[in-house]
Amino acid sequence: MTPTEPLVHGSAAHTAVRPPLPVKMVIAGGFGVGKTTTVGAISEIEPLTTEAAITEVAAGVDDLTHTPRKTTTTVAMDFGCITIDPTLKLYLFGTPGQDRFGFMWDDIVEGAVGGLVIVDTRRLDDCYAAVDYFEHKGIPFAVAVNAFDGTVEHTMDEVRWALDVTDGVPLVVFDARERGSVRDALLVVLELALARTER
Repeated sequence: MTPTEPLVHGSAAHTAVRPPLPVKMVIAGGFGVGKTTTVGAISEIEPLTTEAAITEVAAGVDDLTHTPRKTTTTVAMDFGCITIDPTLKLYLFGTPGQDRFGFMWDDIVEGAVGGLVIVDTRRLDDCYAAVDYFEHKGIPFAVAVNAFDGTVEHTMDEVRWALDVTDGVPLVVFDARERGSVRDALLVVLELALARTER
């Protein structure tokens, strides 16, 4: 049965299943960690992106050491959505990674049930701002270590220690390019947000 099909046939056929509940989630992290890739890998619609070319000036500000082939960057947000099941539709909002776009975060995060902070273990310090933001706002979040080239530079215990996050913050390893891997990471955040509401 799809969300638009009637529950029963005949005289009561006008009664339809409710549309899925819209839920907002934020994808955050530092510059070039895979936020746009994450949204694109899972979205059931063509993702809305606000990518702009990296200029010579921006290249002098943004560290391209670990992302030498990166030619564009998000300057506002990414947007996509995925229907989890007939009762739930997840709307994904990706934040820009650079500190200079931090003034947009309050608007992007408004109404979100939780966040996924993507981490590149080769440069953990790039995600400190995102971790601090969610902690300060009291928004449940999980840390997702993006396995670039199938490798992770540090153990999960080392990542947890470096980020100084409690055991209540889930840490997962995922591949931002793989739909199933992204789905599993998002479900961790959903479960965390649900557990928060049940307290």
